[in-house]
Amino acid sequence: MSKRPDGALEHEIMKVLWRSDRPLQPGEIKDLLDLELAYTSVATVLTRLQAKGMVERTESGRAFAYTPAVAEADLAARRIGEVLASTSDPSIALARFVRSLSKRDAKAVRAILDGPER
Repeated sequence: MSKRPDGALEHEIMKVLWRSDRPLQPGEIKDLLDLELAYTSVATVLTRLQAKGMVERTESGRAFAYTPAVAEADLAARRIGEVLASTSDPSIALARFVRSLSKRDAKAVRAILDGPER
């Protein structure tokens, strides 16, 4: 059995929560994941996600129900910023990233940059 990359299970759980239109209990999340996991594994990851401020929990019967505390796009933007900040020259890393974009994505970036500032 191969080991998952760091953060992979957290991301899979977050994807389930982002797709849901209501709070989910750990057992429901476990059932929606296409992975063989113990209930306790899901519950442990949810506790860690709550400690990181990525999910919120409310009491739901004898368990907790979880909802995302951060939008998927906001988390992606934060991670991109962290990667750029971790390099010795963020402008070079950003330039290489932008050059690697598809034409469609580059066009979207241009539209954002040329659009009205918020």
